Amino acid sequence: MQSVTIERNQAGQRLDKFLRKLMPAAGTGFLYKMLRKKNITLNGKRAEGGEILTVGDNLSFFFSLETFAKMTGRGTGEAQPSQEPGRDREASRAPAAEYIRAYHTLSGSGISVLYEDDDLLIADKPAGILTQKASASDISLNEWLIGYLLEKGSISPEELYTFKPSVCNRLDRNTSGIVLCGKSLAGSQYLSCCIREKRLRKIYRTVCVGEISKELTLRGYLKKDPLKNKVQINLKTPSAENALNAEASQNYIETICRPLAVSGGYTLLEVNLITGKTHQIRAHLAGIGHPLIGDAKYGDPKVNRYFRERFNLQYQLLHAYRAELPDMENADMEDADAAAVDAESAKTWKTFLAPYPRIFLEITKKLGLGAGDDYD
Repeated sequence: MQSVTIERNQAGQRLDKFLRKLMPAAGTGFLYKMLRKKNITLNGKRAEGGEILTVGDNLSFFFSLETFAKMTGRGTGEAQPSQEPGRDREASRAPAAEYIRAYHTLSGSGISVLYEDDDLLIADKPAGILTQKASASDISLNEWLIGYLLEKGSISPEELYTFKPSVCNRLDRNTSGIVLCGKSLAGSQYLSCCIREKRLRKIYRTVCVGEISKELTLRGYLKKDPLKNKVQINLKTPSAENALNAEASQNYIETICRPLAVSGGYTLLEVNLITGKTHQIRAHLAGIGHPLIGDAKYGDPKVNRYFRERFNLQYQLLHAYRAELPDMENADMEDADAAAVDAESAKTWKTFLAPYPRIFLEITKKLGLGAGDDYD
C-alpha cells in the first residue's frame, strides 16, 4: 500500500482531478474503477471522485510499489504531469534540474521580482523574453519562475508532480512590464478568478505616432489570423444582430487611451484594457492611425527605422506599467474563488508598479514627453 497526505498546494480541488495529475499514466476509466473497488480510498473510506480535498486528507493506494511508480511516472524515466488540461504536456514535464537551469540561464536577463508573498509573485519582465513557451525548446518566464522557487526552497521537486507555479497573464515577447504569477494553488486560483471576473486592472504606457489631445474610448471587433500571428480590427459599429452573435461578442474589444504628454508629433499614452485580446493595444491604435513606435507588425516602417537607427529600438515601446488587485489580506486565501468574487467588498486595492525600462526613459526624454514625471 502507498499513501499520500494532501498538502496546501493540493487542497481545494476535486479528488479525480488530483488523481489525474498524480497518476498521468493511468486512464480516467481506470481511476474510477479503482475508486469503485476501494483500491484507492480517501481517509480510509470509499470515494466517488467528486470530493473536494482538504489539507491533511489521506489517500491510500492498494497497488504494488511497481504499479504505483508506473502510474505516477516516478522512477520510471517519465516526467511530472502537467497541472492544466490543454497545456503542452511535454513542455511542462521538465524535471526540477531543468527548471533550475532555466532560472540560472535567465538570471542575467533583467527579470526582477516586484512583490512576493506565500501565494503570489509579481514579476517585471524585460522585452525579448517569452511569458510562456511557444515551442518545446524555448525558455520562458514560466520556467524561470519554477526554477526560482525551487532554488529558494519555496517548492519541492516532489510537489511538481501535482502542482506547478505558473504565470497567470501573458505579455507579448517584446512587451515589457508586470506579469502576475501564482506561487500556490490558492494564489493561482485567486489570480485566475480576478482575471475572469474582471477584478484585475492593467494599465500600460506607450508612445504612439501622432498627437492625441483628449481621452479616447476605442471599440471594435478583432479577427485573428493564426498563420500570420496577426490580428485585424473592425472599427465599424456592428448591427444589433451581430452584436448579439456569440462569436462577435467573444471578439469584442474596448481600449481606453489617456494622453499624458504630447510633443513633436508623438504622444505618451496611458492605456487601460477593458478587454484583453491578442495584440489589442498595438492593432487598435494602428487602426486609428496612431501606431506604436517600434512596432514591426502594425507600425510605420519609416518611423521604426528612425528609432532603430537613433536609439537601437528593436521592438514596440509598450510597457505594462501598473496592475491593481483587490487587497484581500483579510480574506481566506484557501477559498480563493470566493475571495476574488467578493473583491468589491474590499476597502483597498493593492497597486504594483514596474519602473520604465532604460530605453523608454531615454526615448521619451529626447522626444520631450517626460515619462519620468508623475502622472498618477
